[in-house]
Amino acid sequence: MKQLISLGLVCMLITALFLTSFQPRSVLAESSLKDLVIYQNVPQSDTDYLGETFQLNTLNVYKDGKFLLVTEGLEWKSSNKNVAEVDQNGNVQLTGQNGKTYISVTNGEFTDRIAVSVKPEPNKGKGKPASKSQIEKESGNRYNLIDHAISQMTIEEKIGQLLMPDFRTYNGANVVEMLPEIEQLVKDYHLGGVILFRENVVTTEQTTKLVADYQAASEKFGLLMTIDQEGGIVTRLQSGTDMPGNMALGATRSPELAENVGRVIGSELHSLGINMNFAPVMDVNNNPDNPVIGVRSFGEDPKLVADMGVAYTEGLQSSGVAGTAKHFPGHGDTAVDSHLGLPEVPHDLERLKNVELYPFQQAMDAGIDAIMTAHVTFPNIDDTKAISKKTGEEIAIPATLSYKVLTEMMREDMGFEGVITTDALNMLAIADHFGPVEAAVRAVQAGSDIILMPVGLSEVRNGLLEAVEAGEVTVERIEKSVERILALKLKRGVILEETPLSVAEKIQHAEQVVGLKEHKEVEKEAAEKSITLIKNEDVLPLSPETSDSLVVVGRSYINELGAAVKSHHEQTEIIEVGADFTLTPAQLEKVKAASSVIVGTTTAGVNDRLPNSPQMQLVHSLINETKTPVVAVGIRNPYDIMAYPEVDAYLTQYGFRAASFQATAATIFGENQPTGKLPVTIPDDENGVLYNFGHYLNY
Repeated sequence: MKQLISLGLVCMLITALFLTSFQPRSVLAESSLKDLVIYQNVPQSDTDYLGETFQLNTLNVYKDGKFLLVTEGLEWKSSNKNVAEVDQNGNVQLTGQNGKTYISVTNGEFTDRIAVSVKPEPNKGKGKPASKSQIEKESGNRYNLIDHAISQMTIEEKIGQLLMPDFRTYNGANVVEMLPEIEQLVKDYHLGGVILFRENVVTTEQTTKLVADYQAASEKFGLLMTIDQEGGIVTRLQSGTDMPGNMALGATRSPELAENVGRVIGSELHSLGINMNFAPVMDVNNNPDNPVIGVRSFGEDPKLVADMGVAYTEGLQSSGVAGTAKHFPGHGDTAVDSHLGLPEVPHDLERLKNVELYPFQQAMDAGIDAIMTAHVTFPNIDDTKAISKKTGEEIAIPATLSYKVLTEMMREDMGFEGVITTDALNMLAIADHFGPVEAAVRAVQAGSDIILMPVGLSEVRNGLLEAVEAGEVTVERIEKSVERILALKLKRGVILEETPLSVAEKIQHAEQVVGLKEHKEVEKEAAEKSITLIKNEDVLPLSPETSDSLVVVGRSYINELGAAVKSHHEQTEIIEVGADFTLTPAQLEKVKAASSVIVGTTTAGVNDRLPNSPQMQLVHSLINETKTPVVAVGIRNPYDIMAYPEVDAYLTQYGFRAASFQATAATIFGENQPTGKLPVTIPDDENGVLYNFGHYLNY
């Protein structure tokens, strides 16, 4: 019970903080006040658990449909101070006594109230039973803010809520500060959200200001400010804590650690004003040749992916940031990158339910906020055809544009009621075969709520308007998406304010959160527990004499690996080979003279790890031309050992973030016990198995 109360307190405090994070609405003369309501009375607000103290928030509701957080000119009262007291900022303090009180607020014109009850829980043992506190919401049409908002919106405003462009660059330069032209686009198109990329988020101060400026440009409803902060190889923030990725977490087999990682990522995003994360990836990566998912997946086992993904989501969403499971109905068993082509998953429904769909169903049942679609065809689920604009040939409809997949399967069969977002519509799987307008219209018809990164904002918006006018998309269909988007915004506190914190105050708060020592400790723990020792012919751990020389050989990220090794043994030389991956005679002599050789390999796809590829030929030359023990490190993919199975020792770290290099080096020297277990099967080159799922060694 204490844990639940503690979690409730954290959630309520986070909501309160998030509700105070946007730019001022200084000119409201054109909007007359309609009502004053307590935010926690709104059906979409989450009030399941309370702590001993929590904050109630108040919204001004206007006749034009907008609702803004208000903190000034209010009077709060508690009807029963024996149960709880409330201060004039809406902060409630429970006394510890059982009973019920009504907390009321007024601005002199409108009044609202909410009940707080404290009841003993069923006694499961001796002694005084514990008490549980809960909010009892008021009911009535006055709290139906969404229907009121939608009834006052123009069709242009409604369509705008569906649009989520990126402004990665503008006129050839990275967008790191608000530009007048972008500010005007936010207003003119009534945008519902914006996605940020690494080009946009350089420092904590700069990112906080940019996000605040985006919110200031939003005139009626707060923006969904989104990002792909998965951790590992897909990490957008250039400041803060760089968490190991999903496959590293899968190797730890620790849902508790996955939840902590999600919480840290969420708290750092939240402090910056970013309120939605396009994570976690919940694809089941059962295809070693997958060029786009790979280590972004928790692994090849559906239950492992589900358990880790749900835990990550719980941590993320407890921080006040919306989570997004991707890429539905599953991008793991593909050998084509949908950024470059149109992949196909040929499996039938029974197989999909047991493998690909299983983690998504678990995420939906656990209350994930959003699902992102996959630009992948599933011909055994939807055999609908379209004519490719690129080839003129008949092609299958990808899931992103499929009514059968998004509406019939996800909504009706699997029961998902949250937000559906497309993957980026500028990816070639869509852009090559469907025009910008056709893609957007088909996505909405299929059931998508958010049109992510439309190609040509004006063209797509006007195309959707024309589709509505022509009856190809009904107004009711648009309004259902707006309803879900606004519900998510209310749930996660994405609400504009009458009198917000200053940008300076927001920056100060963000700088106190991003990169916290406690966050770095979670990063370190996740990295250390992920390192997987796959092969060891009595080579590891290394215990060189002070005078012994070590060499670290490779190309990509080899300086990072070498620096980590050198921090444990000073007599370490880093040999960075050229693009042809060959050693010069002088370098080969240094290798032969070393007491141990450490080689790092970095692969992103199947071609990189072929035994005859230049990188793998380098490893073979180290093994064959020296008598020195060779320790190989799979820097990114665990599958690298397929190309050099005869190596003396092999570890894999699943990513190229600093903490992973440090953890690998500590493991090589015996300072970190390798406990990671393979989250995937490593096949051999004859369709057999080299190392099984779950394989691991330790010291």
